Amino acid sequence: MDAVTPAAPTLEQLGTPVAWADHQARITGVNPAFPRWLGVGPRRLLGQPLAALELDGDALARFLEQDEREVLRLHRIALGLPGEAPRYADGWVTRTADGWLLEAHPADAFAEPDPARALPGALQAALKGLAHELRNPLAGLKGAAQLLSRRAGQRPEETGERELIELIGAEIDRLSQLVDQLLSPAPHRPHAPLNIHAVLERVLRLAEAEGGWTVRVQRDYDPSIPEFAGDADRLTQAVWNLVRNAQQASASTIILRTRVENGLHIRDHLHARALRVEIVDDGRGVPDELAEHLFLPLVSGRAEGTGLGLALAHQVAREHRGSLTFRSRPGHTVFTLLLPHNESEGAPTA
Repeated sequence: MDAVTPAAPTLEQLGTPVAWADHQARITGVNPAFPRWLGVGPRRLLGQPLAALELDGDALARFLEQDEREVLRLHRIALGLPGEAPRYADGWVTRTADGWLLEAHPADAFAEPDPARALPGALQAALKGLAHELRNPLAGLKGAAQLLSRRAGQRPEETGERELIELIGAEIDRLSQLVDQLLSPAPHRPHAPLNIHAVLERVLRLAEAEGGWTVRVQRDYDPSIPEFAGDADRLTQAVWNLVRNAQQASASTIILRTRVENGLHIRDHLHARALRVEIVDDGRGVPDELAEHLFLPLVSGRAEGTGLGLALAHQVAREHRGSLTFRSRPGHTVFTLLLPHNESEGAPTA
């Protein structure tokens, strides 16, 4: 008896979200996985311009308008209908005989692993050991620099010598602060009710004071967001680190955006309601060589950077049972802080 060859699965049977469009790039069909992933009804998608599904950017629209390439690879693209929550995916757009085919592979907004897992415990212990070893020599150097400074102060003609001693002292202080951050992360404090916009206003004032007129900071707030339990100082530090990161990436405009989302998964837990805080900038973006390790300690794209700002922001998100993700391309970077809203929450977690 001849063996029966199983029929190849059709697009409708695939678990991967797929949509197809005609030559005018308007959606003519979707498989069941596509609207289910987006959280919308399939009828709402039919007839929509394929490019309109890209909620953040125009890479898809530009590709559909050209005739040079047959396939476009999309990395961490935000897809959805206007007004709906974005869904993130790696994807491919392919030109077919009938028009276009969009294949989406759902993904997080960033490709990084959890730094708590990505950084081995042995390396964490080594960093702490190194910090301990540095502490005593730094204390000795600082004492010697102070003694030299007092001696130089008794000789007014030695101006250049005093400047060099002050530079040594400043660098010792900077290294000491780095060591303290490695050894003594901020202790947890009980969470208290706070207004996220009060936190953002503190950051905005800091940004205006440091950036002056060179950087424009805009508000895009949802005024209906209720209070939630958190640590205002830690959240201020986290958001300020993200804003300073944007400033140092040569951004001219930074947007602080807040929204409420319902039924959101954060760190594998479903939350009935969550706050979305986005820091959007038009700077040069995250270098490709840093993208996989951006939230790890001591990773920095600047020679003068310590690499602790984003690691701290990520830790603060975890303390609030939230998450910090990013997506980036030159001219458009978005860091997204998701914070579950739970009025009964009283104690932070690691």
